[in-house]
Amino acid sequence: MVNVLVVGSGGREHALSWKLSQSNKVETVFTAPGNGGTQNNVQIDVNDLDGLANFAQKNNCFTVVGPEDPLAAGIVDKFNKLNLKIFGPSQKAAQLESSKIWAKNFMKRNNIPTARFEIFDDAQKARDYVASLDYNVVVKADGLAAGKGVIVCNSTDEAFSAIQTILIKKTFGDAGNRIIIEERIDGIEASYIALSDGDVAIPMASSQDHKRIFDNDEGPNTGGMGAYSPTPIVDEKLAKIIQEEIIEKTINAMKNEGILFKGFLYAGIMIRDGQPYVLEYNVRMGDPECQPITMRMDFDLYDYFVASVNGTLSSLPPALWKSQSAVCVVLASKGYPESYSKNDEITGFDSIPNNAFVFHAGTKKSDGKILSNGGRVLGVTALGDTLDSAITNAYVAAEKISWSQKYNRKDIGQKGLSYL
Repeated sequence: MVNVLVVGSGGREHALSWKLSQSNKVETVFTAPGNGGTQNNVQIDVNDLDGLANFAQKNNCFTVVGPEDPLAAGIVDKFNKLNLKIFGPSQKAAQLESSKIWAKNFMKRNNIPTARFEIFDDAQKARDYVASLDYNVVVKADGLAAGKGVIVCNSTDEAFSAIQTILIKKTFGDAGNRIIIEERIDGIEASYIALSDGDVAIPMASSQDHKRIFDNDEGPNTGGMGAYSPTPIVDEKLAKIIQEEIIEKTINAMKNEGILFKGFLYAGIMIRDGQPYVLEYNVRMGDPECQPITMRMDFDLYDYFVASVNGTLSSLPPALWKSQSAVCVVLASKGYPESYSKNDEITGFDSIPNNAFVFHAGTKKSDGKILSNGGRVLGVTALGDTLDSAITNAYVAAEKISWSQKYNRKDIGQKGLSYL
């Protein structure tokens, strides 16, 4: 029996620790720093790499990294030097997410389908470029911006404003020292996540995220307001194209460039006229996609993490999935993704139906109460025999939870129904 340390404090980390705790090979799952819903919380910050390494060493832990910041900071390289087992990509491999410019150039030189783009660090040159185009663009900060450094523009004026926001006002700090201006590809968006050991990549169940704050995909981008799995948008034919032309091509190209990619590879995909294009890479499980995906897993996730680290994924059987659909509705604090209140008491956890589970994100425990402690607070996730019934079950469960500042979208999963 081994202990597991899950690094992070969000809904994704709660879902991973929940699933890992079901393994008969795992003794105790610790979460650092965790949240109001995770068990065995360890008060170590995700960026305190020394503290995390010391804890893992003392407690005989296999470590699983949830968020992007410690991966970009090189936590995997540090643990490897100390001969500590850790699941996730190296610092070099994490560049696929930590620098959008590095990722775009990587895709370009390896013929991985993505939108055409140019790179700028000069606002005037960027504006001149936008003015010369006859199509709409997306403006992206180069570095990590907690999922918010992407501005989708409907006009030249909006693109000028986005350039001002990122390059001049420095809304995303140093992450916006350089920007990408890329062609806006309109189509249907999906998340495609695979688990790799550097040689092979096992696809996870398909899913679709809902990024915008308001119904009908209106308002600013967030870290994700809900997700469902599987998505009918990614049928077998399309899954095969994405797996071969994007995922396997990425893993092989990384290997050819001397970088073994181990961990979750997430491709944010835009589908136009049946063709997939990579919008962005993440080097970790998506959040909130992780919540419905883990609820549908019918295999021991710990085994697959160990095989990823050891380079032995090809020896494992294919990942099995429950035939049911799963839907996650994110309950956020009013005002997110701008400013919002914290420390509001949340009630209703005792009346959640058996087909649902509440994954905590921005919560904390205080005097036996659960309080809000972030923008995205909870991910209420439910199973159903069909997508329609999973949506109903998720919203029935979400209604049981209450606090004064609760906000959620009312249309999670409807895209999938419209596609069916």
